[in-house]
Amino acid sequence: MSSTFFGLTIAASGLNTSQAQINTTANNISNVNTVGYSKQVVNTVASSALRCYQSYGTTGTGVEAKSVTQSRDLYYDEKYWNNQSALGFFQKKEYYMNQIQEYYNENTNNAGFTNIYTKMFNSLSSLQGSPGDDTVRKQFISDAKKLTEYFNQLSTKLQELQNSINDEIKTAVDNINAIAEKTAVLTKQINVIEQGGGRANELRDQRALLMDELSEIVDVEVREVDVKNSNDPDMYTGATYFYVNINGQQLVNTYEYNTLSVASRSREEYYNQSDIEGLYDLVWTKDGDKFNATPSSNGGQLKAMFEVRDGNNNENLHARVSAATANTITVSDLSITDINELNMPLKGKIDTNNMNFNYNGFTFNTDADGKVASITFELTEPITVDVASGLIAKTFQIGDDVDYMGIPYYQNQMNLFVRNFCEQFNLIEMGGEDGQRGVDLDGNDMGAFFVAIDKMDHSLEHEMSEKTTNSYDDGTGQIISYGKTFDYTNDADAFSETYYLLTAGNLSIAKDTDKDSRKFATTIADNYTSGVDAADLVVKLQNLQSKEKLFRGGGGNAFLQCVYADITVDAQECQIFTKNFESIEKSISEQRMSVSGVDEDEEALDLVKFQNAYNLASKCISVFSEIYDRLILNTGV
Repeated sequence: MSSTFFGLTIAASGLNTSQAQINTTANNISNVNTVGYSKQVVNTVASSALRCYQSYGTTGTGVEAKSVTQSRDLYYDEKYWNNQSALGFFQKKEYYMNQIQEYYNENTNNAGFTNIYTKMFNSLSSLQGSPGDDTVRKQFISDAKKLTEYFNQLSTKLQELQNSINDEIKTAVDNINAIAEKTAVLTKQINVIEQGGGRANELRDQRALLMDELSEIVDVEVREVDVKNSNDPDMYTGATYFYVNINGQQLVNTYEYNTLSVASRSREEYYNQSDIEGLYDLVWTKDGDKFNATPSSNGGQLKAMFEVRDGNNNENLHARVSAATANTITVSDLSITDINELNMPLKGKIDTNNMNFNYNGFTFNTDADGKVASITFELTEPITVDVASGLIAKTFQIGDDVDYMGIPYYQNQMNLFVRNFCEQFNLIEMGGEDGQRGVDLDGNDMGAFFVAIDKMDHSLEHEMSEKTTNSYDDGTGQIISYGKTFDYTNDADAFSETYYLLTAGNLSIAKDTDKDSRKFATTIADNYTSGVDAADLVVKLQNLQSKEKLFRGGGGNAFLQCVYADITVDAQECQIFTKNFESIEKSISEQRMSVSGVDEDEEALDLVKFQNAYNLASKCISVFSEIYDRLILNTGV
């Protein structure tokens, strides 16, 4: 039989449980605006019944507050993290693409490509009518210089953006490392508390908030597994293993965590010709293994940074190794055969047979049609005979494949345009089209009008001295075709016959012509006797405005239209996906908050409910008090 005073114990359990529920409700209300806080609830169970040896067998012993836990659903957390990764990816990419779009935008101050390009050819038309007028000549040269400055500034802006993204990558890596460390520390604190029988709700909220932040930067996969007692698998230990993977690679393993480091590319490790120096690659600090920053899945903000910074639209050089020695690798079956489309750096890194090599120069051979047939790379360090023989017939590429039209892609597009345009312009000026050289007002041979300024020494100019040709007359009137070899182990010597070294960043006009407008040729030597007003070369130059195919199958005036279309398509795609994922985020957040969020109205109702329960438990104690008073004081023998 139960104790006479057992009813007081039962009422006290209800009083204590209601007190815990009121305290928890007060905690929820206090944290209604706390970011990352999850609603907490008191989990109650009926206390074990007591055998009383009466006809009813057992009697209840009251209520027990078993635990205080979070109202949180891992399913919605995972959906939220997946969506945040996609949202962060497109938001960051949209931010950068809007900047690139602004760079190419035809603004109101008439500094856009179309205005500058048109103005230069308008000046050329004026020059056709007065080729001997020094004022008209200077005006054309000035307008031509503005075109070179336009490309110089645009290339510089893209490089500045590339540098800004590079710095942001370093910041993102530091943030990932800090989150990894905090997660490991929190996991240890959580296990210490929960092994002692408690529930570390606030610490779990902090850890989940870190995962929210991490999911915006990279793809996140979280897994929590209970620690089993090897002697008693069914025993609850209170501890858990906590694993965090980013982009499919492990970042946190319960109390241990890995960190990422940035490794700067040297001048010998460039991937694209117009890349800035010191671009970061990511490696794991512990073993130096490369970190995959551009996974096939969403990828988060970090993937967006790398795609915009390194995106070459998969237009980097691909080939197959045809020969190899201790110091050279020769490739053929090239993906790029037009010399002007070559976008690889003079010194860089090559990848073949899953092996990386650095090269410090190259030579390439052209076929009878002037197409690049093979390229031989000079290696910075010798390789063994076995390695060389193992490379034959293996696939080959320069740098990484980044299937996005990022900064390298737009730099390469500008390089392609200026090379084609300047080559045709210089060819007409120097008379190389038909073998007769253009002459200036003094009857002297005209050199190249557009040149490349040497990056290391701005006082040096690289210019094409003659038309690149692959045929010649053997003296009998028979045209003999042949290939040529171009040596880029010494860039200064190689520039004379190709425009490979000319880029949007180093484009300029010849200093001699800039200083003395008389040196600009408007006619060829045969027509020089016709007087200084001969303008047969100017007529040919005017065809370059729109009639000659210079860029992607169209005239020079179509350059901006083509490039701007590329940018607009990507920018609009980012805007559309950003809006879509923002809508999904709102929907998931509402579902998530319906489970874990604190609702003020609901908490107010709970407060009243638990208050009533507390009052009823107090009333029970009061009733039992009267019973015991009657029993003790008013009952006797």
